[in-house]
Amino acid sequence: MGRKEDNIKKAMTIMDQLKFIRNIDIAAHIDHGKTTLSDNLIAGAGMMSEDLAGKQLLLDFHEDEQERGITIDSANVSMVHEFEGQEYLINLIDTPGHVDFGGDVTRAMRAVDGCVIVACAVEGVMPQTETVVRQALREKVKPTLFINKVDRLINELKVTPEQMQERFVNIITEVNRLIAKMVPPEFKNEWGVNVEDGSVAFGSAYYNWAISVPYMKATGITFKEIYDHCAQDDQKTLAKKAPVHQILLDMVIDHLPNPIDAQKYRIPHIWHGDPESKEGTSMADVNANGPTVFMVTKIFIDPHAGEIAAGRLYSGTIEKGQELFVSGMPKPNRVQQVSLFVGPDRINVDKIIAGNIVAAVGLKDAIAGSTVTSSDEIEAFERIVHISEPVVTVAIEAKAVKDLPKLIEVLRKVGKADPSLQIEIDQETGEHLISGMGELHLEVIQNRIISEHGVDVTSSEPIVVYRETVNSQAGPFEGKSPNKHNRFYIVVEPLEDEAAEAIRNGKISYGKVRKKDRKEVGKALEECGLTKDETKHPVYVHGQNVLLDMTKGIQYLYETMELVQQAFETAMKVGPLAGEPISKVKVKLMDAKLHEDSIHRGPAQVLPAVKAAIYGAVLQANDVLLEPQQRVFITLPQDQMGAATRELQSRRSVIEEMDADQGDLAIVTAKAPVAELFGFAGDIRSATQGRALWSSEHAGFEVLPRELQDKIVSDIRARKGLKPEPPTWQNYVA
Repeated sequence: MGRKEDNIKKAMTIMDQLKFIRNIDIAAHIDHGKTTLSDNLIAGAGMMSEDLAGKQLLLDFHEDEQERGITIDSANVSMVHEFEGQEYLINLIDTPGHVDFGGDVTRAMRAVDGCVIVACAVEGVMPQTETVVRQALREKVKPTLFINKVDRLINELKVTPEQMQERFVNIITEVNRLIAKMVPPEFKNEWGVNVEDGSVAFGSAYYNWAISVPYMKATGITFKEIYDHCAQDDQKTLAKKAPVHQILLDMVIDHLPNPIDAQKYRIPHIWHGDPESKEGTSMADVNANGPTVFMVTKIFIDPHAGEIAAGRLYSGTIEKGQELFVSGMPKPNRVQQVSLFVGPDRINVDKIIAGNIVAAVGLKDAIAGSTVTSSDEIEAFERIVHISEPVVTVAIEAKAVKDLPKLIEVLRKVGKADPSLQIEIDQETGEHLISGMGELHLEVIQNRIISEHGVDVTSSEPIVVYRETVNSQAGPFEGKSPNKHNRFYIVVEPLEDEAAEAIRNGKISYGKVRKKDRKEVGKALEECGLTKDETKHPVYVHGQNVLLDMTKGIQYLYETMELVQQAFETAMKVGPLAGEPISKVKVKLMDAKLHEDSIHRGPAQVLPAVKAAIYGAVLQANDVLLEPQQRVFITLPQDQMGAATRELQSRRSVIEEMDADQGDLAIVTAKAPVAELFGFAGDIRSATQGRALWSSEHAGFEVLPRELQDKIVSDIRARKGLKPEPPTWQNYVA
């Protein structure tokens, strides 16, 4: 039996021994070496040829990943590693580093208990490094640190051993600063990374070696030896003396928690049901005999098996033939296969118990983010909060009319696999709008529709997704129902920034505010600056908008409130100015007059009345457009700074910082509107003779300059087939 088969057999025996399991992910800034590192860990565990490790990129098994040399999808692998005479099962997820695919990192963090943050020794801590540390700590995932590409410091930058150690200290200090800023309070003194205890390792994933202080003490290898081997370009000997998989996996086992320890503090954080309930105690105890509670974090599309739901099993068991409920769906789904992932391969097993990362076929109703349970009464997990929002849209259509039904099915699958996308399908016009995190995100999706799903499509030029908001208070605005028997009085005003941020980062949950949660949500809103009176009756949260019921003793309102919420949600999705989503608005229902007979206050009466009142008030409150911004980071030789800043200034950007303390390299940080960054990759390359490296991160929304608004509103309305002139509040007076 080969090492791979032997390892798979071992994995199947260890997955029942929770103390000896580690669920981890590898996360970093783009091009800092995550996938190369993952390859070498897999090779060390005997799952692939060591000669190909770091070159094959086993976990970048999609064609487009191999062509572009970047990770686009997170990939799962299970492997076995021996530490201090005991074998451990390590379930690893390799995640993307490009900002456009950050949603995959956020979802992966929900499935794991610990992570290895990879930082490049040359570039140091970069924007996406900060983002992944934030994503980990938000999900109570414990970090360790691997400083990669150490060979480049010695061979390319010719640093001395003293300069090298100084650079390491700077990187570790910066990572610890980020951890201290965001760490859960109970781990404030426990979760920093430290060279002495071995929670930091150094090395070269590409050349397959690494080192940590515990390993140096155990083997007698010195820092000087490492430096000399690199300087003499003898990294093969180094890889034999200090193989990367040995040092990294030892660090993972020694410093990252097992599911029994981790679930005790992670479950109350990600699941807000009753901790004393049967499922609450079962998840905290990782009880294999308790109710099944499974969190889906990724949907993979397999050409043979179809949709595969992968994620973390927090309680109970998943086995073939089992019937499970997907949260929000009326009927159960039957599990057809259960398996472990080994890179692109799946190994089928009869059953998997709590505490493991699982792949299941047959959960056809599940999407990434779904809670799957053995009873439809078990409360769902908290929604996964993505750091970025879709800011770019393309319209795609099938080249051949006969492919239209197939395209609709493919888009449904694509949307399931990547919930960072927003997909709107207009079956009458045949136009399909896909909104994503950036140009690259949408380009990759389009290529996959063609190459993997076999549908030939064309797409429009990318379009920016704007938001509508108000900059003053207006109302009460009266909305009358078509039969004139019902009236609603609405006030709108800007929502406090702190409240909008609390919604964005998940402190205040989306959707209907249940009666039992009103006090808690009200308290959170009051802490964000709303008045005590306003926070008594929060009713609904959609986007970064809040609906508040300010009425007192209105007869029949309780039975009508469901329709009021529905109208609010519809209005927030499509604003009156340009049909773009509304953001950062507080909508207050001040008063209502309702017909005593329920037949006269049905959906056809209430929905248009409430929506008209909201739209009228929004337009009276000076509806303006917000445009998405990105922060751009450019690393380049000092002599190219002038060319880069000229390129940025031609794109309405604000240069925030210019750091020239990186030896012969400089880092330029700027903030620019997404609309101005189309084509930036090619332009910055030619402006700097191909010597600039750049990355970006989502930087929120800002008010569009007044002189641009009329033209952009008019363009958006024309594109959507709306009348060129936007409505005024008088249009909504009944």
